Amino acid sequence: MSAEDAAEVADAARTTRGGDAGARVADRLRHEILAGEHAPGTRIRQEDVAERFGASRVPVREALRILENEGLVTLVANTGAWVATLTLAECEEVYQMRERLEPLLLSYSAPHLSPDDLADLAELAERMAATDDLDLFLGLDRKFHLASYRGARTSQLGELVTKLWNTTQPYRRAYTHSIDADARRIMHDEHHLLVSALRDDDLEEAQRVLASHIRRTRRQLSRHPELFTDLGAPR
Repeated sequence: MSAEDAAEVADAARTTRGGDAGARVADRLRHEILAGEHAPGTRIRQEDVAERFGASRVPVREALRILENEGLVTLVANTGAWVATLTLAECEEVYQMRERLEPLLLSYSAPHLSPDDLADLAELAERMAATDDLDLFLGLDRKFHLASYRGARTSQLGELVTKLWNTTQPYRRAYTHSIDADARRIMHDEHHLLVSALRDDDLEEAQRVLASHIRRTRRQLSRHPELFTDLGAPR
């Protein structure tokens, strides 16, 4: 056995003894990327991640594979890993997919949302409307929408929607920091309208509000092409 092979075996053994270390590293990197700590196009060096998190090479590689599957990281064979980027055209395509798929996912979820689930959504909508902290708003907004889908019993659609959210998050973050008070008020109104429609068991109205909500963001993003040159590094 070569020295390199022996190191791989030792790494694997440490991962096994330490539990699912790759998932733990992925959790921490995911949080950092979604929080905007690593901009699109930023290189992720395995050795830096291993040193920061006190992990060996095997779990770091596994973490990066997990994040690639989630749409957050791009891996290039024999080259390295980068935070995923989108062009404006790609972002518009993803938003058009969301505009069609998320109302479908909501239709699977809505019949299974309990009164407590709806109360949680209403509380999240109130918290979003009450804060001027845009980073807090973004976290609450993601939690709100994904919580509205928690009742869905699907094998693939839920994971796909989450991946689409992941890929657009950095650009939506930059866009949200640039919008005015009127645009934020419209977003808050749409959140409240969505909760009201769900409480009234009016799925058609809930789907209409949701599709319009996503479409509005897509159209606003299309007016800011500079977000995609400022945030995304050359490929």
